[in-house]
Amino acid sequence: MSGTDRLRQDPVEFERGIDVRLMAIDGTWHRHCTMREVADGGATLIIQDSIEGLKLDEFFLLLSSTGCAYRRCELAWVNGHEIGANFVRRPTKSARSTAPLSTHP
Repeated sequence: MSGTDRLRQDPVEFERGIDVRLMAIDGTWHRHCTMREVADGGATLIIQDSIEGLKLDEFFLLLSSTGCAYRRCELAWVNGHEIGANFVRRPTKSARSTAPLSTHP
């Protein structure tokens, strides 16, 4: 495995964590949290408030206070106040070009 491949797979751990926020896809809720580690495919987050009753199947991870840097995520796992978030990837250009076109009558 090359150094570049290894860097893409190994998570980066933050000793103190990074302050970030979770936000619902429709903007109806948000939660402050701490990002403990991040990798190419996702992140481990510690939620500061209760997540009970929140729709967490998909959400935004806001990486900046202005909301300009964000990733769309899906819930991977929950362990108390700690959650795993998988980054949702857009289809590649080649995958979009091979998808069948929809037609409307």
